[in-house]
Amino acid sequence: MKQTLNMTEGTIWKKILSYSIPLLLGNFAQLLYSTVDSIVVGQFEGRNALSAVGASGPIVNVLVGLFMGVSSGASVYIANRYGAKDDENVSKGVHTYLVFSFFFGLVFMILGYFFSRNILQMIDTPAAILDDSTTYLQIYFLGVVFTVFYNAGTAILQAIGDSKRPLIFLAVCSVINTILDIWFVASFGWGVAGVAWATLIATAISVILIFITLLNDKSAIHLMFDHLKMDLPILSRILKIGIPAGLQSIIVSGSNVIVQKYLNVFGEASIAAYTSVNKIDSYMGLPANSFALAVTTFVSQNMGAKKYDRVKQGIRQTLWISVGSILAISVCIVVFSAQVVEIFIQDAEVISIGQIMIYTMSPFYGFLSVHTVLQGVLRAFNRSVYPMLVAVVCFVVIRQIFLFFALDIVHSVYFITLSFGLTWTLACIGTSLMYRHFIKIDLKAAQAY
Repeated sequence: MKQTLNMTEGTIWKKILSYSIPLLLGNFAQLLYSTVDSIVVGQFEGRNALSAVGASGPIVNVLVGLFMGVSSGASVYIANRYGAKDDENVSKGVHTYLVFSFFFGLVFMILGYFFSRNILQMIDTPAAILDDSTTYLQIYFLGVVFTVFYNAGTAILQAIGDSKRPLIFLAVCSVINTILDIWFVASFGWGVAGVAWATLIATAISVILIFITLLNDKSAIHLMFDHLKMDLPILSRILKIGIPAGLQSIIVSGSNVIVQKYLNVFGEASIAAYTSVNKIDSYMGLPANSFALAVTTFVSQNMGAKKYDRVKQGIRQTLWISVGSILAISVCIVVFSAQVVEIFIQDAEVISIGQIMIYTMSPFYGFLSVHTVLQGVLRAFNRSVYPMLVAVVCFVVIRQIFLFFALDIVHSVYFITLSFGLTWTLACIGTSLMYRHFIKIDLKAAQAY
């Protein structure tokens, strides 16, 4: 069965959905890893264990965001060359990025393992959960090379329109992760360390499956060990797109580490509630992230094929689908807010705090969706720097200024979640203005060329 998806032909919205739905389910399965970690430690080990995993969460998100951002550069380059039927440079892009990923992950593994405790202390992690948080983070860093390779392999497959095989791999590994979580925590009593080891093992298995796929693939992405070398001009093009996206993720996620510092002042109940709501928020962002990746591949392939009218139609249709889906999910989350938080922990105080956090964030998800999709469009046009600037100004500068003054005036944990909604709205406005400006310039230049 053919796994690739040529997005330069056929009904646009069907192509977008055919690509996005497996991608959405795959992202869901990946996110399920950390969610199951939180559920298992929350239900079996209690509030402090859940808080320990949650305190490490923003740091893990910094890394995952960096790896996904840099990988987006490889995806855009490979998709563009695939759309232009340039098999030679598709192959060079694949092998170049895999070699780069190995060294990239190795550096983070070594530095992260030895500095985990220092990082947690810098964000004022409570003493009661510091040891468990350090254990979780150190084990995560031991497996960070697998995380980097997973994102690299997934980006390569997605660039040629294959979002189905990564879904299958993640579904298998999510089941393995869940079984290992319960086994290590409930049966062996390993606590926080147990869920960390379960995630590492499951991620390693997903990487093995992706590499087997690349080795057996008959298209231009076929992996050949004797071709594993870096083509510096191609790497430069990949990093030109990927580094701004990765830096954006680092800066924004790093800003959320500072948010965690504000949050830690409110105590273990608020940390546990925010950990639960943050997991829910991650699921809420899945449709927009999936459609953003879809539109990036769609635009890249069609720009390579010089189908410019199709590019504009695809962007409009993706925006409508993305916003509609996230608003529908928002309504469901608000209606069942208590039940959703109860999945993570049976604690009345934590559930009450979590519900109000959900109420303050939910009205703003439509704005986040528009911002996220248009980010994907701008990256496909090699304009990664501009959405990065918008995100940094809104999610870092304005958010931190708001929290600094708002929490000083009104000492309420709910202003933390409100800050997210307000800055999503501002980012939506900024990214929309950038899009309207650059889309005309870039399409006109492409048509003239």
